[in-house]
Amino acid sequence: MDIPFPLSIWDISLLLAVTAIILLVTSELLSPYYGKTSLNINKKRLRTAAMTTSALFLTTVAIRIATIILNP
Repeated sequence: MDIPFPLSIWDISLLLAVTAIILLVTSELLSPYYGKTSLNINKKRLRTAAMTTSALFLTTVAIRIATIILNP
């Protein structure tokens, strides 16, 4: 019995877009002096995760465009 995957490419694309925006805004707004907390945030790693998520989002957009063009 095959159970279909519950998320479509549109849902995954939307999730990746929101995640990428949140990560990019966080990495840009992160102050070098972000308070006296014991939480260490690696800004370079956060930016890398944001860029990777953005690239995945653009890949899903390219897949959607390709399916629209190839299936008239």
